[in-house]
Amino acid sequence: MFTRLGALAAMICLALPVSAATMGDDGLHKADWMHDTFKDLREDLAEANSEGKRLMVIIEQRGCIYCKKMHEEVFPVPEIESLLTDRFFVVQLNMFGDVEVTDFDGATLSEKETIQRWGMLFTPTVMFFPEEVPEGAKAPQVAVATMPGAFGKGTTFNMLNWVLEKGYEGDEPFQKYLQRKLAE
Repeated sequence: MFTRLGALAAMICLALPVSAATMGDDGLHKADWMHDTFKDLREDLAEANSEGKRLMVIIEQRGCIYCKKMHEEVFPVPEIESLLTDRFFVVQLNMFGDVEVTDFDGATLSEKETIQRWGMLFTPTVMFFPEEVPEGAKAPQVAVATMPGAFGKGTTFNMLNWVLEKGYEGDEPFQKYLQRKLAE
């Protein structure tokens, strides 16, 4: 009997994500690969570059079932979590938060005002940025890709790689890249 219970406990432990996100006081999921910054995108971009990573901003909100899905089913996938940890500098914004955010153009507003200014409507929304941003630009103008909503493991994994490979600079749009990768 003890052996069966021990084996069952081991199987349950193996089935759980290795590093599932915890819930923060703001009601948003917090993952080890997220960076808690002053939310000055110019500084965040400089820090990402100094670490050899790509800046990624994820917009979420309390109670978002799609954010929950991403944090429980997609982000913990080892290959995805490894990319997020090793290759991306991730900053989280609360769609209805009051923490100040400084955009690339120097405008400083609360999270909710910034997100409204950007015209973002869905959570999660993930924005990816180039290594260099022209002075005076707003984040949505310079994002190399925006992923609005929850996506599956394959799409998310391939989006991360497409951004890292700078697919946005070539002539293969993400949808064609995704089709090719899924066919391989």
